Amino acid sequence: MRFPMVLQLLRQLFKKPHTNKFPTKYIPSSTTRFFADVHDGKKTICSPVETPQGFRGKIQYEKDKCIGCQLCLKVCPSEAIEFKAEEKKIKIYLARCTFCSQCNDVCPVNCLSMSNEFLLADTDKYSKDLIVE
Repeated sequence: MRFPMVLQLLRQLFKKPHTNKFPTKYIPSSTTRFFADVHDGKKTICSPVETPQGFRGKIQYEKDKCIGCQLCLKVCPSEAIEFKAEEKKIKIYLARCTFCSQCNDVCPVNCLSMSNEFLLADTDKYSKDLIVE
């Protein structure tokens, strides 16, 4: 055959994907069997790995401490921070954030900090879980 990849492409067009979307909307049967085995004592669950010192996870914002100086906007390389002029506060879009921590370093009143939270996957980049206000 002259173009072997065309046959492979046509086969894969009609197959189901081998992966699940994240975050899942249902629990696969393999997972429920695993939890049943854990409950019966046949299997064990490993404890979660602790994040290292200085880990840069989800940004935490203390709105009451913020003075609206806008220094964080000026240093943000990904333009993930938006200034709300009517409130003189900021809004951070975590889908755009590169977690570089420059906004934390420049803040004069330390209203921004990095948490240990790192599970930020979502199908909608504008969901309330990915916007810090």
